[in-house]
Formats: sequence, C-alpha cells, structure tokens
Amino acid sequence: MRADDVEQDLRTPRAATALAHGPGGAAGSAPTGAVDPDGAPSSRLPAAGYHAGIIGTGFMGGVHARAVRASGGAVVAVAGSDAAGAREGAAQLGAAAAAPDPQSLIDDPDVDVVHICTPNYLHVPLAEAALRAGKHVVCEKPLATDVEGAVRLAELADAARETDGRVTVVPFAYRFHPMVREARELVRNGAVGTVSLVHGSYLQDWLLNASDDNWRVDPALGGASRAFGDIGSHFCDLLEFTTGQRIVRLVAQQTTVNPLRGDAQGGQHRVRTEDAVTLQYATDAGALGTAVISQVSAGRKNRLYLEISGSRSTLSFDQEQPELLWEGRRDASRVLVRDPESLSSAAARYSRLPAGHAQGYQECFDALVADTAAAIAGRVPDGLPTFDDGLRAARLAEAVARSARTGTWVEIDA
Repeated sequence: MRADDVEQDLRTPRAATALAHGPGGAAGSAPTGAVDPDGAPSSRLPAAGYHAGIIGTGFMGGVHARAVRASGGAVVAVAGSDAAGAREGAAQLGAAAAAPDPQSLIDDPDVDVVHICTPNYLHVPLAEAALRAGKHVVCEKPLATDVEGAVRLAELADAARETDGRVTVVPFAYRFHPMVREARELVRNGAVGTVSLVHGSYLQDWLLNASDDNWRVDPALGGASRAFGDIGSHFCDLLEFTTGQRIVRLVAQQTTVNPLRGDAQGGQHRVRTEDAVTLQYATDAGALGTAVISQVSAGRKNRLYLEISGSRSTLSFDQEQPELLWEGRRDASRVLVRDPESLSSAAARYSRLPAGHAQGYQECFDALVADTAAAIAGRVPDGLPTFDDGLRAARLAEAVARSARTGTWVEIDA
C-alpha cells in the first residue's frame, strides 16, 4: 500500500458510512466476501452496517465508541451503572440513545454488536446474556476473572459461531500496531532465524503511591489477579502472537508493594492483589524468556516492550514508540519506520496514515473494530483475537497465580 493510497483511504474511508440509509440499504457497503485491492480481507462493514451497543461509559467505553465511529459504524445505545449515568455517557460517547440498564441494551433489536467495557466481574454474565440474545460480542479483557468463567464463555462462543457465524472478540489491541505485524512477518518468513530468547516487560506507574486506588485493586470487582490479569495478559498475548510460539512452562513471583491503599472516604483498605510479577518461561518451540510486569514503576506510563532474539537477528518493539521496530544483526543494526510504502503487505494493511503521521493506541482499536466488522461480514481477518484467546489468557493467569503461591514451575497446555 503506497502513501497516495493511504491518503485516498482518508478521503474515502474503507468502512461504509451510510448507516443513515438504514439496515439493508447502506450505500457503498461491500458485498460479503469482498477483499481489498491488495488481497487482504476488506475492512468494509457488513451490508447492514455495524450497530453497536456499549455497556460501560468510562475510558474504555470512549475508546470503543471512537473506534466504532472511525470504522463507519454507529453507537446506537449506551448503558451505564444506572439510567442517569447512561444518559450522561450517551452524550459523551456520541450514542443515539441511553439504555436504562444493560439488559435493555442487550435486548434492543437495533443493536447488532454488544461491546462490554465494564469492571471485570461483570464480563461473564453480560457476555453470556448477549450471546444468548443472539448478538456478536466484543468483551474487554480479562474475559473472565477465573478459568471456569472463561471456559463457559468460550464454549458459548463456539456454539454461536457454529450455529450462525457469530463473532466474539477480546481486544488484545496491541496486535494491531503495524510494526507488531511487521515483526510477526519477519519471524514468519525466517528473517529472524530460529528464535531462542523472547523477553520483555509491561511497566506502568499509575498505582505507584499508596494513595492511588481503583476498582481493579479489589478482587471482588477486578479478579484475584490484577497486575498480571490486567497487563501481563497483554504481554503474553503479544509474545505468542508475534512469535507463533506458546508458553508451556513458567515460574512466577509476585509482590504487593503497597499492602494498604487509601480509599475515597479517606480511610485505608488492605490490598489483596499483586502490584508486580516476574516470570521465567519456556515455549513449545524451546525458546526461553523472562518478563517483568508492574503497575508501580515510577515514570513508566504504558511501556509494553518485547524483544525477540533469533539465530539471524533480534527484533525489539516498544509500545510507547509504536512507529519504530529495531532490528539488530551481528554485522549491522537498523530501525524500521512505519511506512506503508516499505512494509510487508500484512503490516501495510494496518498502516492507515502516511509515514511521518504518527499512529498509536486509538488506531489499534479502530483496526480491531474494522476487522470485527469484516469477520461479521463473513471474512477471516488474520489475527483477530477471539474468546479462545481470552480463555488462553485466563489459563496463563491461573498458572502464574499457582506458581507464585507454590514457588514451583507450572506446566501449561499449548
């Protein structure tokens, strides 16, 4: 994809925007099975459009709403913790209506796709209700706060897919950075050689101080695993997605740096979730690695870092510098820049702006929703994360917790 093609995409977005014509009459929508000129699955919307209902009006609800609109869809309804919150959220998220409660949104016949952006403990009941109501579902991670809930949702998703082609997605959105796709292609085509080491970290500082607090700290709302469940899952997904290898053995340690945290009433409560985790692991192809996961690393805002070392070269990607991919070789090293004119077709497909016009976090979600729409239309976008990937993350989180508790290595099915 060349720079002038990207500029044309900006003038005439791939995703059809004719929702105003109503279901079945969206002018410019692509027929099922369409592909883009470069041969990649099309990101155009299904003929009936993409009519989303979003449950949750916080930061992630806003990210999802912007992605829906950027992909040519419409946010037809929003639900919050109560009717007043939904009305306020509908205005902020650009929704056509406010639902009085989540079940009303799920039952709304105008909603085709339910986006769940709520505290973690609500994911299983809401996703289950949406699947039983016949909806496509995009559910924030973690898919569930335990393996049992994730298994149940994955089984329901499998049944829905077999019955009517329903699509279920968990937003491991960092997969959609173009330079992540470029790294994946370099591993796939053998440019890296035999991978021997895969290591990195995911570091944040938003819970550094004892006065910092959030619902995620409470295991009743966020689940028993916090640092790993929240961001360690992203690291492991990125590792497995980019290398094509799966973690099969790990040993973990975890720590709670702030055993007490302040609450909104000026008191304190005891913390029962971890602030940081360290891992050692081995993959099914024999690579070794380590990872550091932390929500208490001063100065680190959202540094997801992955380094892959092979017999020919090393690749490193830093999510806070998403326009770049470093490639190191014995005789020379170079920095690859996101440029749709020079990237592989797999990466150029997600390079939506010309080189030098920075893409970032929000564009990852835009691409994820566009690929969700393509999947709903019957195409098979490469690398769309599903409920099966959400179940995989739950199994890894359980293994990390068990290893940290017992001090032993834990085996995990690939």
